[in-house]
Amino acid sequence: MAKAAKKVPAKKAAAKKAPASQSIVGLAPYLTIDGAAKAIAFYGKAFGAEEVMRMPGQDGKKLMHAHIRINGGNVLMSDHFGDAKAPKPVGVTVHLQVDDADKWWNRAVKAGARVKMPIADQFWGDRYGQLTDPFGHSWSIGGPGKK
Repeated sequence: MAKAAKKVPAKKAAAKKAPASQSIVGLAPYLTIDGAAKAIAFYGKAFGAEEVMRMPGQDGKKLMHAHIRINGGNVLMSDHFGDAKAPKPVGVTVHLQVDDADKWWNRAVKAGARVKMPIADQFWGDRYGQLTDPFGHSWSIGGPGKK
């Protein structure tokens, strides 16, 4: 059995670690999700996401903050906090530009993403389609066309 990591007091840990935000350059979407920990697992299966860090909330159940990387890009998230149910995400699509759109598409669909716009070669030259994840967020996947 693996030995548990030694706990370091928060003040000492903060002094030794650089802020996670130092690894973020430019624009990064910040998603509010009911079930952020489940979303991290889903994004790992669907998009090959790598978890950079997570910060649990005071209740030990919800996440105050999390940071993942998908295809080299940063995505930040947290659980929804508050009395009301989290509003459904609207008006935003997170886009993934990849080397093999079909490979990424098939993995996401297999993981449980719902097809919103089937993947196909588009008039602008990319192979492109749109999906919705189980948490209501819209994703598009694009890559070089097959023609």
